[in-house]
Amino acid sequence: MIEGYDIICFSNDWEGDPLSKKHIMTRLARRNRILWVNSIGNRNPTASVRDARRVVKKIRSFFSGCREVANNIHVISPVAIPFHGNAIARQINRHLLVWMLRDAARKLGFRRPITWTFLPSSADIVGRLGEQMVIYHCTDEFSKFTGSSENILDIERRLIEKSDRVIVSAERLLSSKAKHNPGARLVCHGVDVEHFRKACDPKTKIPADIAEIPGPIVGFFGLIADWVDLELIRSLAKARPAFHFVLIGKVDTDASAVTGLPNVHLLGQKSYADLPGYCRRFDIAILPFTINELTLNANPLKLREYLAAGLPVLSTAIPEVERLGRLLRIGRSPDEFLQHLDQLIEQKATGPRMEMSREMDNETWDEKVEEMSRIIRGEPQHLAIPRGA
Repeated sequence: MIEGYDIICFSNDWEGDPLSKKHIMTRLARRNRILWVNSIGNRNPTASVRDARRVVKKIRSFFSGCREVANNIHVISPVAIPFHGNAIARQINRHLLVWMLRDAARKLGFRRPITWTFLPSSADIVGRLGEQMVIYHCTDEFSKFTGSSENILDIERRLIEKSDRVIVSAERLLSSKAKHNPGARLVCHGVDVEHFRKACDPKTKIPADIAEIPGPIVGFFGLIADWVDLELIRSLAKARPAFHFVLIGKVDTDASAVTGLPNVHLLGQKSYADLPGYCRRFDIAILPFTINELTLNANPLKLREYLAAGLPVLSTAIPEVERLGRLLRIGRSPDEFLQHLDQLIEQKATGPRMEMSREMDNETWDEKVEEMSRIIRGEPQHLAIPRGA
């Protein structure tokens, strides 16, 4: 692992669910210092109540200043004008954010930091913070998110071109981003194996709300957004009324397709700490993604989490799932999904199994951070003397 450096990280909000960004930075924080910059957004706001609440939350967080949230990790919540397609707004943001972040870095004693950004919207700021290196880590095709800024591809291209290192999480992303930076490298997501392997332990407590649901249980956890195929879930639930489909996560889309069905259970968002307990009750884990440009470029974090929990996995056919094909089953139609579900039940190949969990032993986040560190050290002349050396 790289060691002794100061890292400014542009990412989603620290308080959210632990996505790949948090897994990476918490491991880097063992030997480096992190200034985590809460989301400055990739889309223009709407007049919705949800966006209004988000703005209020951002303002409150801003006034809390730069705060330490873990050993070697400080979080700052900058306020930015969220109209990324407007040149004047971007110019104001650039001056404001550069000033704020330079001030925070100075107070923390950062010297020639590495900027590690997961957000295209940071393009106007990175390179202006006295960095010795800029890393763009791309985990999604941002232009395909609902509501994304119309010029997000142009903004991202400028970020890629100015970056010293570009890391992507999926092969399809590598193909598109390498056009603007031939040095782009692929590092697939990792998984917290020890955490999810608790699902294989008989001592792991099963939460009461799922313990009461009869089996077999086909389970999902994660954000329930417009990339989750709820029509597919509806079709499967109606075709197999004896099966129970449990969906765990915040609902961020129209869920009317499945509400009211007696064997579909929307349990809401749960803590990361409790997920192994829910996985222990799953008979089969499902990844019901719609097939579009967003999901074709995705590398779902939950895929490896399901496998680390030892679960049999049934998924729609997206490329990063097919790369792990021998470890799971792929359904290309509702009928194929039903066939796989029936076969898994008939073969009694259900529930968490340690032999499946062990397949993820070489896919840990520790291994992935080491791989990223090797990429960063690839041209050592780009790195100045580490802090304190």
